[in-house]
Amino acid sequence: MSIPRTKSQTRRKQPAYALIKSALAKHIRAGDVPPGTVLSESAIATLFGSSRSPVRQAFEQLEHIGLVRRFDGRGVIAGKRKVEPRRVPITPEMFGLTDGPVEAVRSDAWDALYYKLEREIIYRSLFGRFRVSELALARHFRVGRTVARNLLLRAQAIGILEKGAKAHWYVVPLDEDRLRDIFEVRATLEPLLLKSAAAKIPAELLDSMAERLREGIQFRSRVGVGELDEIEGDLHIRCLGYGINREMLEALKRTHCAFVIGKHIQVALTAPQIDSFMDEHLVIIEALRARDGDAAAAILRRHIEWSHSKVAGWIAEFRAINVISRVPYMA
Repeated sequence: MSIPRTKSQTRRKQPAYALIKSALAKHIRAGDVPPGTVLSESAIATLFGSSRSPVRQAFEQLEHIGLVRRFDGRGVIAGKRKVEPRRVPITPEMFGLTDGPVEAVRSDAWDALYYKLEREIIYRSLFGRFRVSELALARHFRVGRTVARNLLLRAQAIGILEKGAKAHWYVVPLDEDRLRDIFEVRATLEPLLLKSAAAKIPAELLDSMAERLREGIQFRSRVGVGELDEIEGDLHIRCLGYGINREMLEALKRTHCAFVIGKHIQVALTAPQIDSFMDEHLVIIEALRARDGDAAAAILRRHIEWSHSKVAGWIAEFRAINVISRVPYMA
């Protein structure tokens, strides 16, 4: 059971077809999609990073409310008026998809698939380098190649997956040296960024982060993987995003794998328990609410150093009691 969700969280967690339908309806009504424009399942699926099935469902619902209509060709025609089909390029801008397909559709279904993939990558990274097949992944999850590719790109963005020779995907091995390097970079850069961001983070944002943490601590045993991601991201991504050094922010992106390593390893251990990082985060957020950048930065550095020690211990325990089983899309 998850912690109580805010209204905005509930709205974000919709099925893929509902999000696609909502986006299409909004932009057809606004005139961003010219009347008569032919919308094909494949084109819309590619834009939204989904398979064709949710697009087909979205088309059916849009047809029911009269925003699209069928014609002799494939797909549907945008608009209520009976005009000649117009085969014009379908662009992301038509539907406000400037952030790309991965951010356009973040349904529970895709998140669930991603967390399964992320977990398997993390587990295997502790035992060496493995190749990941995009086609086999798509078949295993029963999704299109576009969805599979977006899942892999999401893993690449946090530094747990990389492309090697001939554009093949590979798990990035996680040994003691790499773990040490990751936490050393974080302990050096994150406190500096946080200190520079302290006076710029909106008070209302810090208030909402503090409230989320209090809820997480109160319902600690019910916190799910998605909530953990959100809570980690509040401090280590969103707060640091107000820092003044863009190069530091870019350098930190490949260290984001540190957030997910402990999360999955803890769950896999014989006596799993949620780490106390939420309590530590709350102390840092309260220092930021008091606009004490020096204190927040100092506490953050200690928090990262403690995290390194805890994660190293979990990994050692995990390796001692686990043998990695085969999955169809990794070799």
